[in-house]
Amino acid sequence: MTCKGTETTTTELANGVRVPLIGLGTWPLRGEDAAAAVSQAISNGYRHIDTAENYANESAVGEGIRRSGIARSELFLTTKFNTRWHSRSGVREAFGNSVQQLGTDYLDLFLVHWPNPAQGRYVDACEELQNLVDDGSIRAWGVSNFKPSHLKAVQGAGLAVPLNQVQVDPEHGQPDQLAYHRGHGIVTAAYSPLGRSGGFLSHPAVDGPAKELGKTPAQIVLRWHVQHGRVAVPKSADSQRQQQNLDVFNFRLNQQHMAAIDALETGAAPRLDSDTYFH
Repeated sequence: MTCKGTETTTTELANGVRVPLIGLGTWPLRGEDAAAAVSQAISNGYRHIDTAENYANESAVGEGIRRSGIARSELFLTTKFNTRWHSRSGVREAFGNSVQQLGTDYLDLFLVHWPNPAQGRYVDACEELQNLVDDGSIRAWGVSNFKPSHLKAVQGAGLAVPLNQVQVDPEHGQPDQLAYHRGHGIVTAAYSPLGRSGGFLSHPAVDGPAKELGKTPAQIVLRWHVQHGRVAVPKSADSQRQQQNLDVFNFRLNQQHMAAIDALETGAAPRLDSDTYFH
């Protein structure tokens, strides 16, 4: 278990694999920008890097890892595959493509990026992901953008879903979605954890604790995610912001702070509807 002081900086999946609570998101960075950001982030202390086939930056992420000089075993590497690979043989091919691009021989976490229910093959993809865990190719698997209806279909095939990466921020809290995760032992990973416009960062519920505790508004929101037990993968190529985003384990929000940020929930759905959007 990784700790800063007395507090854990990781969460545990159902199979015992531990995931760093703060990771580096890499979309939409590409090429040299992505490689430089990843290398810099690792130097700044990041040990969890999040990418995807559709980001078109897996090779650049791999280059950034190599530049950092850190041992592969010290990193937690997450990537995701597209809907074209939703079959038993397809998942194997997607795995081969990703490890080749990343320059590694295994993945820590491999995710179905979108369910594409109209295609009707995401359960097959999840079953093959479990086989990849069983043969040691990946340490853990999960899904992304799966609604409870999609999760139920996977569970109906006898699989326990370890993790679901979904859009979560103070204004898009997805309470019903997250309640389903809690009820079924599914770890939540938040993408776009600081929102897309950042408007709520200036709200008194966020800015107030930031001034009170001597932290940035972004640190307050990331701390809110961490105290709710969520993995969060904010994207930043700026060294100072990378360091700030990772530095959220030396303070706590009180109950009133947490409740005020929770209350920013607008009931808005995620930006993209996973019943119809996919790639």
